[in-house]
Amino acid sequence: MGIVSGIRQFFSGAKRDPQSKPPAFLAFRSSKSLILLTVALAIFTDIFYYALIVPVVPFSLTIQVGIPQDKVQHWTSILLSCYSVALFVGSPLAGLYADHTTSRRWPLLIGLVSLAASTVMLCFGHTIALLVVGRLLQGFSASIVWSVGCALLVDTMKDAIGVALGYLGVAMSVGMLIAPVIGGVVYEAAGYYAVYYIAFGVVAVDILLRLIMIEKKVAKQWIPEDEDTGALGTGVVQRDVEAATSPIGGLTRQKSTGANSMRIADQESAPKNDNKLEKEIDEKQGGVVSSTDDDSTTSTTKSPKVHPIRILLRSRRLVAALYCLFTQSGIMMGFDATLALFVQTTFQWNSTAAGIMFLAMFVPAFISPFVGWLSDKYGAKRPSFCGFCMCIPLLVCLRFVTQNTIQHKILLGFLLCPLGFALSFANVPLMAEVTYVIEDIAAKTPGIFGEKGVYGLGYGLYTMAFALGGTIGPIWGGYVVQSAGWGTMTWSFAIWAASGAVVVFFWVGVKVNRARETEETGVTE
Repeated sequence: MGIVSGIRQFFSGAKRDPQSKPPAFLAFRSSKSLILLTVALAIFTDIFYYALIVPVVPFSLTIQVGIPQDKVQHWTSILLSCYSVALFVGSPLAGLYADHTTSRRWPLLIGLVSLAASTVMLCFGHTIALLVVGRLLQGFSASIVWSVGCALLVDTMKDAIGVALGYLGVAMSVGMLIAPVIGGVVYEAAGYYAVYYIAFGVVAVDILLRLIMIEKKVAKQWIPEDEDTGALGTGVVQRDVEAATSPIGGLTRQKSTGANSMRIADQESAPKNDNKLEKEIDEKQGGVVSSTDDDSTTSTTKSPKVHPIRILLRSRRLVAALYCLFTQSGIMMGFDATLALFVQTTFQWNSTAAGIMFLAMFVPAFISPFVGWLSDKYGAKRPSFCGFCMCIPLLVCLRFVTQNTIQHKILLGFLLCPLGFALSFANVPLMAEVTYVIEDIAAKTPGIFGEKGVYGLGYGLYTMAFALGGTIGPIWGGYVVQSAGWGTMTWSFAIWAASGAVVVFFWVGVKVNRARETEETGVTE
């Protein structure tokens, strides 16, 4: 093998011929820990870039671009929203591409190139037009990172998806936590360009990890025993068959043992309209053809005639989760657009102090893996409902922070800290709910999503909802603060959080015993 071929195989991990040797450090490079670290760093890098200039924008717009002081809030909100608009538009496209490509690693690298290009524009742009284009390109990069990264994580982590997404929540929080602080401190000490020198260093580390990582499905060319029992990426759960199968309504349900069968036996409940959707899809597809013999049991499905995005969007559970994700991100991003300027005008703080204030809001998000564990164990409804309910009184009380006194400064930090806890409880379970819904639909109708599954599309929709909130939140917060004041903005956000609590309570899924469900329907497995 030549040097060039060896280098190519080291980075791709592909088995080019039977005599090929496994890539160096294959077990480590395809391990769950490294893949989780790689995706988490990708999310961190995206959020780090997004949040790095949050405390800097109010100051750099006037100095670097020459925007009048009375227009700073207007353009701050627009720049933050540009990112979210591109994220909203690009997410479903990135998700569909992720579900049809043979590798999830290469789309991540494409997103990285886009991110680097956007950083150059934001660094050297001295006009509003270049800053807007840079933020749009940054949002497009984020759409790839989030959709493809979450899908890759589901492929890898299987049943512990809630915990894994919790670690993504930590990565996001760390980015939100340290980026504003670093941005504020470095801008104050070394100026505008020094902020972006740090950004270029972060992206270099990200490039290295994405090139080193080898996906599980690629590693299986070399390590057959690395195969997992649950093929979640295909939408079909492979099981150990105990004895026989029993056809139910044109479907074949197999009795099984092991962790994956327990997961299916303890799925979350689906509303009635989801059950109607199953019947409608079954009729349009012609049902499932099953064949059995003494040695094996197989089931095949006809090619889906209903587009997966239509199937997903007709699930009330998924739509409810998407609305609540929209609400949570809108509230969080709304504070990104308003908090730095609020403390600057109210307390006369500089960019360093403005960046440090974000600590109180994002440190509590380190509990995200625990919240994800709760979601895997009990479902998304309970933790997410508690999170939205906690947000309501905290947001209302923020309106009492009005004066430049030590008491009001302490009150602001005291309220932002539990608000960070509440937003974590609201967000992480809803991220996992996307996977739970897809699993539930796939378990009830095997093969409905085809061979490659729809996790990329599912998390593309998640990213769309997050982006829509990130678009509406800064605009809402910015214009309400400018026209009616800080107090009006905070209680209006409280009403928004209350709507999220209502939707979670009535429509987001809960864990139930499937045996009890079959008793109610009269169907036995």
